[in-house]
Amino acid sequence: MTARLRGIGLVAALTLAAQGVAPAQEARAGLDRYVASHQRAIVSELVDLISIPNTPVDAENMRRNAQLLRDMLRRRGFTTEILATDANPLVWGELRVPGATRTLLVWAHYDGQPVDLRAWKQANPFVPVLRTGRLEEGGKDIPNLRTLDTFDPNWRLYGRSAADDKAPIVALLSAIDALKATGMAPSSNVRVVLDAEVGSASLTAAISKYRDKLTGDLMMLLEGPAHSSGRPTIAFGVRGLLALDLTVYGPKVGVNSGNYGNWVPNPALRLARLLSSMKDDEGRVLVEGFYDGVVPLTAEEQAMLDAVPDEPAGLMKLLGIAAPERADLSLQQALQLPALNIRGLASGVIGGDATVVIPDRATAFLEVRLVKETPATAMADKLLAHIRAQGYHVVHSEPDDETRSRYPRLAKVVLRGGAGDAWRTPPLAPEAQRVTSAVTRMLGEAPVLIRTMGQRMSTARFIEAMGAPAIVLPTVNFDNNQAAENENLRLGHLFTGILTIAALLTM
Repeated sequence: MTARLRGIGLVAALTLAAQGVAPAQEARAGLDRYVASHQRAIVSELVDLISIPNTPVDAENMRRNAQLLRDMLRRRGFTTEILATDANPLVWGELRVPGATRTLLVWAHYDGQPVDLRAWKQANPFVPVLRTGRLEEGGKDIPNLRTLDTFDPNWRLYGRSAADDKAPIVALLSAIDALKATGMAPSSNVRVVLDAEVGSASLTAAISKYRDKLTGDLMMLLEGPAHSSGRPTIAFGVRGLLALDLTVYGPKVGVNSGNYGNWVPNPALRLARLLSSMKDDEGRVLVEGFYDGVVPLTAEEQAMLDAVPDEPAGLMKLLGIAAPERADLSLQQALQLPALNIRGLASGVIGGDATVVIPDRATAFLEVRLVKETPATAMADKLLAHIRAQGYHVVHSEPDDETRSRYPRLAKVVLRGGAGDAWRTPPLAPEAQRVTSAVTRMLGEAPVLIRTMGQRMSTARFIEAMGAPAIVLPTVNFDNNQAAENENLRLGHLFTGILTIAALLTM
């Protein structure tokens, strides 16, 4: 890196690179006209895709999704295959471009989170509902959505996977349609791999079998929310995830607290103390070595974080909190560190069914959000060492009577499947700068650059095996209720996403 580049900083360097060519106003205008005149077809295709249930355990409907996606790719001229894996199938497609010497590999996922019908404000999450806005802001149902020719950008389409992750798939294919209709074409060959995210480990396993189909010079992952400012967003890495269940034991069965209180240990209290030993009152994790390997940000990296237009006051109001957990960190700084989270607690019974017992056990469902410098295996070892240091004997299955009688403090730790390391592409890498420049030229404004985003995609091993740089292009609205009830897509984000993807297809 030259002294001048260090002096102007990362964000300024990328901005200068992007300003080398004036915004492609003519191309943008043509694409805008196409999208405006084809909104009905674009939204209808998305509705068709959402209408097929996509819970990963529903093998029959997952096959239906794969078949529809294969047909959608074929209509755009892709050579396609459905690739068998040890989980749900991959949908693969390739569009060869005459004269192209490079290949862009595009990843997205077509499965969705399970649904709790009781929590949704519509009869069926797989029958999309169009509304005038967010439900929380009084959005009203709009009937006969398939008969409409145009859609207000602030309208919302409600349904499972409307945002995560079927909209980006439709945006990609619509971008290819728009380029063809306006006399343009991708500048690279395009390979698409559509995965079932919950089984992305099977994507890694499929590398040896399908390696010749899964390579590219740049990998673009279509997932996640764009920045809350509404500006186009590029992320250069994602956090990983380690999940585990931690159970502390009391009596073999719950016993009456009147008869045994002060004599039989209470596992809920012991678990509470064990958990409190893991963090201080300022939110710093106390597990030894938890932050090992994380190096201070460079001046260029800090400048990149500072340029992200977060609004902490507004975000805290939206979330209903008075202060962040760590007052010494901005949101972007917090995302650069591993995080320890309790995502669930269970012990005894509460409410009207509560009984006067000392419970037999207490369980915490823990997760660690990883960064590139903190691999999952090493982090698991550190957590186990911390639990043992608090006086616990650790087992990994239900303890027998002999084990119970030998160890006063007994904890079971079960590592959950789906653990995945974090990954990150250096934002100053040549491919990263090309991406930033292309988006700026097409949209006429610099994108928000995210060093590490919180979204978790189980693709780190796949990216590592491919050996190519990777970026995330998040295109949907930040308030989409991803993975929760009433998931929704702001249609303006869908239409802008088409333009953003077109920029990368033609860079």
